[in-house]
Amino acid sequence: MKEELKEASIEPLLQYFDKLIPLDKAERNLVRERFHSRLFRKRQYVLQEGNVCTQFCFVVRGCLRMYRIDEKGNTHILQFAAENWWMIDLGSFHSLKPSALNIDAIEDTMVLQISRDDLISLYTAAPKFNLIFRVLIENSFVKLQERLLQTISSTAEDRYQSFLERYAHLNNRLSQTQIAAYLGITAEFLSRLRNRLSKAGKAKS
Repeated sequence: MKEELKEASIEPLLQYFDKLIPLDKAERNLVRERFHSRLFRKRQYVLQEGNVCTQFCFVVRGCLRMYRIDEKGNTHILQFAAENWWMIDLGSFHSLKPSALNIDAIEDTMVLQISRDDLISLYTAAPKFNLIFRVLIENSFVKLQERLLQTISSTAEDRYQSFLERYAHLNNRLSQTQIAAYLGITAEFLSRLRNRLSKAGKAKS
C-alpha cells in the first residue's frame, strides 16, 4: 500500500460534516483532536463477534462489511461501507455489550474513528455534534427499516436492483459471493439473475 495511506487526512470527514451542518474553527479542531486514523488491511477485523464495539468508523478509503455467520457456516452481510460512509455496531457501542456481528475490511481500508468516551465528550464540548450524530443514526435507522421490509416482502430481483441503486459504486469492487450474501441468495442464483437481466436489457435495446 502506498505510503500516504498510513495516515488519513481529516479533510474528508470535515467536508462530510460541513455538508450536514457547517463547523466553525473550534469545532473543526475538536474533530482533529477526537478522531484518529487507522489502517485495516484486507481481511483484517475491525470488530469480532463476542467483543464490544468501541469505535465509530468513518471510511476514508477502502471498504468494510458488517456480517454474521450462522450455525451452518453461512455468511449474512448486513451492510457495506465505502468512502464517506460510516460503520458501527450501534447496539454494542451504546450498550457496551458483546457484539453478535463481525466487521472486517474487504479491501485495504483507511478509517477515521472515534471512541465512545471521545464521542460523548464531543457532544459536551460542542452540542452541534449531538445533532449531527442524531441525524446520522436516524438515517441509518431508516435504511435499516427499508432493508428489513425488502427482505420480508421483495423478490430477489427487486433486492438486487435496490442493491445496485444503493451500492452502485461498489458493484465492481465486490465479489459475486459477497453480493449474494448481502441479498440473502446463493451465488449461483445471483449469476442466473444477472444473466437474465442482461439478456432482458439487450432485448430492449
